[in-house]
Amino acid sequence: MSSKSVKVDDFYELQVDSDLENSDFYNADLAPTKIKERTWSKVNIAALWVGMAICVPTYTLGGVLTAYFGLSVTEALLAILLANIVLLLPLTLNAFAGTKYGIPFPVLLRSSFGIVGSNIPCLIRGLVACGWFGIQTMFGGLAIHLLLSSFSDSWASLGSVGEVIGFFIFWALNIFIVIKGSESIKWLETLSAPLLLVVGLGLMFWASDKVSITEVLAIPANRPADAGFWGYFFAGLTAMVGFWATLSLNIPDFSRYAKSQKDQIIGQIIGLPITMFFFAALGVVLTAASVNLVGETVSDPITLIGKIDSPFWVAIAMVLIIIATLSTNTAANVVSPTNDFQNIAPKYINHTRGVLMTGVVGILLMGWELMKKMGWIVSDVSVESMYSNWLLGYSSLLGPIAGIMMVDYFLIKRQQLDLVSLYSKDNQYPLFNSAGFIAFCLPVAVTVISLSFDVITWFYSYGWFTGAISGAVIYYFVAEQQQSQTISDGATSAQ
Repeated sequence: MSSKSVKVDDFYELQVDSDLENSDFYNADLAPTKIKERTWSKVNIAALWVGMAICVPTYTLGGVLTAYFGLSVTEALLAILLANIVLLLPLTLNAFAGTKYGIPFPVLLRSSFGIVGSNIPCLIRGLVACGWFGIQTMFGGLAIHLLLSSFSDSWASLGSVGEVIGFFIFWALNIFIVIKGSESIKWLETLSAPLLLVVGLGLMFWASDKVSITEVLAIPANRPADAGFWGYFFAGLTAMVGFWATLSLNIPDFSRYAKSQKDQIIGQIIGLPITMFFFAALGVVLTAASVNLVGETVSDPITLIGKIDSPFWVAIAMVLIIIATLSTNTAANVVSPTNDFQNIAPKYINHTRGVLMTGVVGILLMGWELMKKMGWIVSDVSVESMYSNWLLGYSSLLGPIAGIMMVDYFLIKRQQLDLVSLYSKDNQYPLFNSAGFIAFCLPVAVTVISLSFDVITWFYSYGWFTGAISGAVIYYFVAEQQQSQTISDGATSAQ
């Protein structure tokens, strides 16, 4: 018996038979979603982005751009807004295949990198997500520690050991929600989004009489007086694009549940740019207000709230931060590596095992910080500096993959995929697609040269843009050449 792809209106659904059930590249969790499972409306998609965007790292972005990239507060907020508008292009385009065919990110990558070759970009994306999972879990664990400390002096006396215990409590909450499946994530995001927006508006109103927003926006740039504006601005813009460069790749993991292309497009437009801009602006205002509130500048909302002398409000605020961090972490940092790990060996790694692998890798990547909090090692490296330094670095790796995916689906495959072949070894899609690896490796090689020899430094400084554009262009020409050669070989064989 053989499996087949069936078109239902604008969607495709896979009818699985014994050939795919026995394939090494198929399991039920990576299989395309059924039509009846595609239930996410534009409201659910928008709520997904609200839930992911409202988190501690977003709160600190304004500070990152002013401190590390030499921008003024106004320039920093403009860079954040523009970056997230730019991101809508790869986000909505790379979501198309997920919505039409119901396939997750790793399976879509099989088209451009090969059935087996897809594991390399998958693991690059997955390991970054595991790192962010660990960082966000650290923030969530701190919030749990402060929440319990507001009720119990004995718990407060645990100090950093209590933070470590909080880490593992928060870790378990994340793992439980994702193991329960996509519907649990959908409802978590949908229920938490309006609550988080109301809280954000309330905090902005609360801080408005404690600091002059006009004066905050007028804070000058932290760069040499004779330095040009555009170089600093585009470096900051690239870093902000890098913040969600990960999701611009694995957005099919969520768009595969969308009701329609219109729902995924409108939902993303509504949910992402405004939320990111608003919450980053809130972080700038509250950081400025922290001097009046607690007598010192505090850029971390958890630490700031923990200094407020009111156990009741600390407890309420920590519950909300836990919800915010949970909604971000489960969707942004657990779903992708879970699917990516499954792609390595679908017959041996199912959804539950993929989630647990993500959790274990997240713990290992945060091991140094956990041991530091336990007093077992001494280190000056902070979580904040760790994720700040990632923004440019990993965007340089992920940019080419985004460009390759868009060109492959829209220009090379012309939005037509063979669902059955994506899960089997029938030569429709090669095990390794050389075009994908050439288009990925060349921009990465130029980035390495740029860093190693301090030449064409703009290529690294604007890493996501240079990587995405060069990867897309190289892939188009190499893949077109491959197709021409295949047609030529076929004609020769026929003769």
